[in-house]
Amino acid sequence: MPLDPGTDPVRETGTDPGTRPVLAWTPNPAAAPLAAWSAEPEGYLVAVEGDVRVHFLDWGGPVEPRPDEPRRDAPGPDAPCVLLLPGFLQPAWTWTPVARRLLACRRTVVADLRGQGLSDAPPGGYDVATLAADAVAVAEGSGLLDTGRIVVAGHGFAGAVAAAAAELLADRCAGLVLVDGGWDRAAETTGLDADEFLRALDEPPEVMRTMASFLVDRRGFDPASWDADQERAARDGVVETAAGHVLRAVRPHVIEALVRSMFEHDPAPTLAVVDAPVTVLLALGAGDAGVRLAELERAGRARVQAGRPSIRAAVLPDAHNLMRYRPADVAAAVLEAHR
Repeated sequence: MPLDPGTDPVRETGTDPGTRPVLAWTPNPAAAPLAAWSAEPEGYLVAVEGDVRVHFLDWGGPVEPRPDEPRRDAPGPDAPCVLLLPGFLQPAWTWTPVARRLLACRRTVVADLRGQGLSDAPPGGYDVATLAADAVAVAEGSGLLDTGRIVVAGHGFAGAVAAAAAELLADRCAGLVLVDGGWDRAAETTGLDADEFLRALDEPPEVMRTMASFLVDRRGFDPASWDADQERAARDGVVETAAGHVLRAVRPHVIEALVRSMFEHDPAPTLAVVDAPVTVLLALGAGDAGVRLAELERAGRARVQAGRPSIRAAVLPDAHNLMRYRPADVAAAVLEAHR
């Protein structure tokens, strides 16, 4: 559903579209290629800060269309490659439904944030600035930047990391996509402080009793979208003990450090200095819509006041994991982010 400035908390600040903090936009999922179900990524490590290794999945691309898929226009010589960043406590595989579509026409890489997925989990370095520097190191080490500018997209908290990476990349960033996060302050959005948020992260014991019970729980979020990729993403987020129980794969010191960073960070000043176009996908089912829209307006106003273009935003009636529930919409947003 498009944003409606007349009914939503996002308000126009002038008659000129360039003075509005947020411009309504609707992704075109039909513009996204069909998923390449047989594709498999290659995993690599890139060294940052000397001995810390950050893992990424290289999906390759562009690839030839499938026989049953309509012919696509070949990407232009300036079509940017894509770097995707998974959200809080999520492995790189969570971006797979989108990556399978993007690789048809864009070179696509998904990075594990440090401490998550297969990346190293050092004692420190979980502030947004360091995580963003890691993301830029992946963009450089993977060769994404060898052919020109890139689009950076982040999910949830990784949206803030993506924005900080876009600032570091400067004119090497062609576009920034924030998938249900990265523009809002955590305390405002959640109504909690960092300690309360940490306590709320505990999973019910019956969910973590066995791998089977854990997978049943994750499937239950939306059975229609559950498939082998979703199961792989769920399995990558936990480890199975000798007793058969499951635990989060992300270590406790990483979880606490990331939560502290999340609650300390205000993304608006960063978004105000990013020159690249900014596209937002907001999931209505992921918290108080009024508060989140007000936070989006705040970030958009910071950009307009700094002389940057307004944020282009779409509201979708889904839960937080839009890569699972709306992969074609997310892919379309990434593909159009640099226009």
